[in-house]
Amino acid sequence: MLHSRTEEPEPVSSCRWRTATSGCFERRRGNTTMDPLVAAVDQGTSSTRFLVFNARTAELISHHQVEINQSFPKEGWVEEDPKEIMQSVYECMERTCEKLGQLNIDLSNIKAVGVTNQRETTLVWDKETGEPLYNAIVWLDLRTQSTVERLINKAPGRNKNHLKHKTGLPISTYFSAVKLRWLLDNVEEVQQAVLSQRAMFGTVDSWIIWCLTGGRNGGVHCTDVSNASRTMLFNIHTMDWDPELCRYFDIPMEILPKVRTSSEIYGWMKSSSLAGVPISGCLGDQSAALVGQMCFKDGQAKNTYGTGCFLLRNTGTKPVMSDHGLLTTVAYKMGKDQPPCYALEGSVAIAGAVVRWLKDNMGIVQSTSEIEKLAAAAGSSYGCYFVPAFSGLYAPYWEPSARGIICGLTQFTNRNHLAFAALEAVCFQTREILDAMKQDSGIPLKQLQVDGGMTSNRLLMQLQADILCIPVVCPTMSETTALGAAMAAGAAEGVEVWSLSPDNIPNVTSETYHPQINTDESEFRFARWKKAVQKAMNWETTEPCCNTNGLGKKMNGAPWAAPPTPPPTRVDP
Repeated sequence: MLHSRTEEPEPVSSCRWRTATSGCFERRRGNTTMDPLVAAVDQGTSSTRFLVFNARTAELISHHQVEINQSFPKEGWVEEDPKEIMQSVYECMERTCEKLGQLNIDLSNIKAVGVTNQRETTLVWDKETGEPLYNAIVWLDLRTQSTVERLINKAPGRNKNHLKHKTGLPISTYFSAVKLRWLLDNVEEVQQAVLSQRAMFGTVDSWIIWCLTGGRNGGVHCTDVSNASRTMLFNIHTMDWDPELCRYFDIPMEILPKVRTSSEIYGWMKSSSLAGVPISGCLGDQSAALVGQMCFKDGQAKNTYGTGCFLLRNTGTKPVMSDHGLLTTVAYKMGKDQPPCYALEGSVAIAGAVVRWLKDNMGIVQSTSEIEKLAAAAGSSYGCYFVPAFSGLYAPYWEPSARGIICGLTQFTNRNHLAFAALEAVCFQTREILDAMKQDSGIPLKQLQVDGGMTSNRLLMQLQADILCIPVVCPTMSETTALGAAMAAGAAEGVEVWSLSPDNIPNVTSETYHPQINTDESEFRFARWKKAVQKAMNWETTEPCCNTNGLGKKMNGAPWAAPPTPPPTRVDP
């Protein structure tokens, strides 16, 4: 059942933060006492990291990173091994602790651990054996498109936003509920575990926290509000699982984790060198980046460039519903007595993943770092446009039938131009989201704060400033996702070694990229991109196809057995 294939991790700008913290290493060498430390598990789509921060200064003290294999058992399917995910967590923790020991830093200085994770990725495991019952279905996965179409067809007016008033989300392959529905319909081990009341559902954060707090020996089964809000089973107004939504998807509520705030003690580490340390922070990766970028005020926004690309704008304590294809999501809730804060989000499925595609599938680049050199050598795409709709198009279109295209090719086009077009595609997708946010809020952003592995690509950052026509601000220490999880953990009641007060937020150094082309040129290039997007639309269908070998409908190149018709117990909320 469990598949594996080596994948290149998303680019990580490790050289910059190592430089930023090298003095920190030297100052503390030989010391046995120091400021309190807070650690964070950062489990992403392509890699796992464990990072340790100074709670007074937000300096990064030490870290370790392990790549995660992805498998693609059928076209459109993306999976990861839950056991490999946990093994990578344990390895990163132990190796980081070894490095701290080499610096003569006492592990007792680590006062708390936070967790941040790839969102929407869906797991089911056996609470008695501790064994996963299937691979983790990754957020990018498209196998549920037929399920989504069936749900939309039964919605009043075939409206994909039928559940948005409760969830803030459109019905899409992206979110966890349809992935869980597929597991319940298609995996016998999951079906049997549910019947015998042994099944536990969770996103990656739930799996990590359950394992770290004891697993089958008393592990805590929980999630936080930011992750819960990405399942389509969570009511963003009541801040809890919604019985009507669960009936709509026919999901048994007893398999769901308990919803907690983003900053509180969930349990204590039960093994490893950090046994006894509280796990007290949990945020989905994009919410963690919003916190790590210090975007605590209404109107502040950040964009994270990783496997995908995710732009969040803080909207304060009231959810704002988008009329232009954005998601309304819970950004964070920093403690039981604190109000939830919401965000508008634009999600792009393929950002850093397009670089891996050029490397692994096409052989156009030999390493992820080479794309900047190739694109710089071209200096322009020379009319070539790349729409990387490998998993359909997310915001603002939410069109799963779209597929990737490269257009505007001539005999002059070479791999340098394709590299440039790929980087431009990331920037154009961000521009579309920023335009939608401006339409929803009526207030344009004056600058964009950015983070994530791809920000080490200076050409990409300059292209982004040129295409947006506003400055792009990149922190010198780009690991803001892990920093946000550490901040939430350190600020939790019962830990309280990290202040989130605006007066005490550390000053983070950054680099600003200013637009260098005129607005007319930017608008022309963006208009050509929009034309290319329209050509990518409505490419894939689930209509009968001659190339199905008699096996029925063709979906994403693989035979598809449609899930059963919804039972009468499913009712529309």
